[in-house]
Amino acid sequence: MGRVFVVELEGRSYRCKFCNTHLALPLDLVSRSFHCRRGKAYLFNNAVNITIGTLEERMMLSGLHTVADIFCCSCGQIVGWKYEAAHEKGQKYKEGKYVLERGRIVDEMDLSAGVFIDTRSAMSDGEDA
Repeated sequence: MGRVFVVELEGRSYRCKFCNTHLALPLDLVSRSFHCRRGKAYLFNNAVNITIGTLEERMMLSGLHTVADIFCCSCGQIVGWKYEAAHEKGQKYKEGKYVLERGRIVDEMDLSAGVFIDTRSAMSDGEDA
């Protein structure tokens, strides 16, 4: 197997949750209103540091699409999918774009926020709010 060269993105970026590898820039974010089996997902114009799996026909909420799963090139975890072809006219805008599953990525802002400390007074489960 050859050496993996990882692209380091400048500025804020979305990264692999499992190994922190850069995957996409906020400038390439098209939509935050996508969903997958595991929850929310984001649509991007471009993604880096990924490998693309085999093409398959997949029935999704928006219709039939030709897609390929995408994997982090560093750790091999699935991070989303790429739309290769849309079979319905109204879905053609997705072609060539990437979906990153929100549960499998982190925003660099999430990483820099550090630990959240709740400063509100605590109540036990037995107390009324």
